Formats: sequence, structure tokens, C-alpha cells
Amino acid sequence: MALHTLTIASHQLEFQLPVNAPFTDIEYEAEGKNVIPLGCRVGACGACLIRVTSGLEALNPRDDDEEAFIEVLGYSGEEYRLACQCRIRGEVAIDIIG
Repeated sequence: MALHTLTIASHQLEFQLPVNAPFTDIEYEAEGKNVIPLGCRVGACGACLIRVTSGLEALNPRDDDEEAFIEVLGYSGEEYRLACQCRIRGEVAIDIIG
């Protein structure tokens, strides 16, 4: 099974995730650390807002609901994502905003 690296630059951490795994899966590897703040896990609270610093093309695309909610939170630009909605498909680096 192919693994991809998710780098969380703001915490200087790296996680290995299988293709199409949700970012929420890092909870199982983070040894009790709340690395990405997670609230509702369905893209409705904004707690897990991130900025993708590299590898944006290695994520599933944002849907209209995610894009609209990020704008409500006051952010624009495709580099802003809700971590709970992201699935990894290559090497990705992020900063935690939420």
C-alpha cells in the first residue's frame, strides 16, 4: 500500500497516510496530541481550518459547501481547506489556522 507524507509545518510533525485517507486519521498516530483541532468532522464548525503550503494538487478538490463555508470564515483562496474534508493523494504540507 502506497503511503504519502502529510507535513504539519506549524508543529514540525510528519505523518504517513495511505492514499485517499482523511487527514482525521492522524489522530491514531498522534499519541493523544490534538494536532489538528477537530470539532464536528463534517465541515460545519471551522475548527480544523488549515492552509496548504505545498501539494494542493495532491488533495481531493473542495466542494461548493466547503468553499462557501471557508469564505464565511473570512478566508479566500484555494489553499485554505477544512482538514476534515481533505483526503491525501500525494505529498502535502500544511499550517494549522483554526
